[in-house]
Amino acid sequence: MPRQPERGEVWMVDLGMAQKTRPALILSIGYSDDDRALVTVVSHTTTLRGSGFEIAVPAPFLKPGAFMVQSITTIPTRWALHRLGRLTTEHLASVEDGVRRWLGL
Repeated sequence: MPRQPERGEVWMVDLGMAQKTRPALILSIGYSDDDRALVTVVSHTTTLRGSGFEIAVPAPFLKPGAFMVQSITTIPTRWALHRLGRLTTEHLASVEDGVRRWLGL
């Protein structure tokens, strides 16, 4: 059985025809056998618009771009294709801050 994506990791995910296959940051925490096999992700893009909701974090496994905190979605773990790497604690915190701003939390 493939391993479960973990919070702070970046995985290549299949988001379907509308958003295609792209890197995404895992935001959700781990789940148990009693829970649904789902993860909540924030998509990464290389097509930037200059929005304050694009959070750029340098990572050697990502092309230059940003995490789009306006693009939060929950997907089945089977759509997480393979792990690309893990963000640092500081970089994860900057994406979390962007999500909180977007959601007004």
